[in-house]
Amino acid sequence: MENRGTGCKCTFNNAPGDTLTRAQSVEPQAAVAPEPSQSVEQSFAGAYLTRTRMVATLGTLSAVTLLLMMIATAFGSVHIGLLRAIREPFSSDRAILLGARMPRVCMGAAVGAVLAAVGAALQALVRNPLAEGGILGISGGGAFGAILALVLFAHTAMGDVLVPLCAFGASLLSTVAVYRLAQLEGRLEPFTLLLIGVIFNAFWGAAIMLVNSVVNFYFTHSIIFWLMGSFEAPTWEEVAMVGVAAVGGSVILFGLARAMNLLSLGDEEASELGLDVARARRTIFLITSIMIGVAVSVSGIISFVGLIVPHLLRLVLGADHRLLLPASFIAGAAFTVAADLIARIAIAPAELPVGAITAFCGGPFFIFMLRREGRKALAL
Repeated sequence: MENRGTGCKCTFNNAPGDTLTRAQSVEPQAAVAPEPSQSVEQSFAGAYLTRTRMVATLGTLSAVTLLLMMIATAFGSVHIGLLRAIREPFSSDRAILLGARMPRVCMGAAVGAVLAAVGAALQALVRNPLAEGGILGISGGGAFGAILALVLFAHTAMGDVLVPLCAFGASLLSTVAVYRLAQLEGRLEPFTLLLIGVIFNAFWGAAIMLVNSVVNFYFTHSIIFWLMGSFEAPTWEEVAMVGVAAVGGSVILFGLARAMNLLSLGDEEASELGLDVARARRTIFLITSIMIGVAVSVSGIISFVGLIVPHLLRLVLGADHRLLLPASFIAGAAFTVAADLIARIAIAPAELPVGAITAFCGGPFFIFMLRREGRKALAL
């Protein structure tokens, strides 16, 4: 069939019995909207996950983390001989290794794993790559509880026990308050959650400064050092507590990886794909809050770990949380162990707060992220 009026020659090879009218030949075809599943595939097309890729990635990160932990165990403000510590059970080297060095390295790994995994989960929850555990006011609440206990119960027999307990309790109270205030008509709204978290951070910061202004110099030094984060002299019981929270909470978050992938696409598409958005947000927020409360109760505030590690891994590995979450868990442990090693040996025999090292890394990285995003909205 020829269309001579337009000079366009169109040929149709119809099967026997089929007819095609001129009106049908020129009728525009209606656009077909892509299915939600196609949107998911397109969003995560650059991060297609296979078992080989997951094993290779997590295996490499685990090997690097173990190597850093061995190096951190061998070096510190005081030199010890590892062979002597192993061979001589009653040597001072063995006492330092088992009583101070290994608990500290294990604590650093556990806290770093918690902070990085929580950061990755919260960034999916609020769809903002600048979100981390400290931005929601939970760390500030824990810090205030610990400092208040430090001042009130420092000279009591239960002081060492009450400080982490008060920190954990205050972080949970802050969690409940932030959660309740961030709800609009029964739903947890991400941007409201961020705003309420920033307000609570400012409030807890003012409360901490108020306490700090009325205590003596001894408490002031302890408060400032604790606020900047430290793994100084942890016990094996504290290491076990943080380790259980890190592993248990992360296992639950790993099970919610698909939900986080869907939340990253937006509420409407996530609901169309069968996700209970309100329930998923509530579960992620409560689990991450408990994990942060446990970590802050023993280490103080260590910032930027939950910002740097997940974002770098997202750039390299993609946005699939099935890989991003476990990778952040392992890489966060490596990052914090390395930061603590630098804090211990930089001005040995004195010691820097590990939070100062992470802040030195995180400040420039934060600026880099803002520059990289430019005028684009900071959304995943």
